[in-house]
Amino acid sequence: MKSRIISFAVIVLAVLLVSAWAADVTGKWIAQAPGNQGSVDITMIFKVDGTALTGTLDNPQAGPTDIKDGKINGDEISFHVVRKFGENEMKIVWKGKISGEEIRFTREVEGGMPGGAGGGGAAPTPEIIAKRAK
Repeated sequence: MKSRIISFAVIVLAVLLVSAWAADVTGKWIAQAPGNQGSVDITMIFKVDGTALTGTLDNPQAGPTDIKDGKINGDEISFHVVRKFGENEMKIVWKGKISGEEIRFTREVEGGMPGGAGGGGAAPTPEIIAKRAK
């Protein structure tokens, strides 16, 4: 019986430690990304609850949108946004690596975008570096 209690306590402690190791990215982040007419500032507002990430992404060319399926695992972050272009919806997946006050993101249009970035044989998108707003 004692060994079961100890085993349970170790498992609970391990789960708590993994949650504590998740980087705290709560707040406002600004990134510059290539746009149709030069670079644009993308504003991200993140809220973290354990390993779950929510918030918004605001691109001045497309407007604000909610972050979906956001996750933080240690120093890795991922989420997606859905953008509508005419009658078509595109899912854009963001994946990043957190390092202090900086997050290095890559993004990919799910399924690729013919003649554009994000797969389907097209050139990879450039890395996007977000910095915590002060």
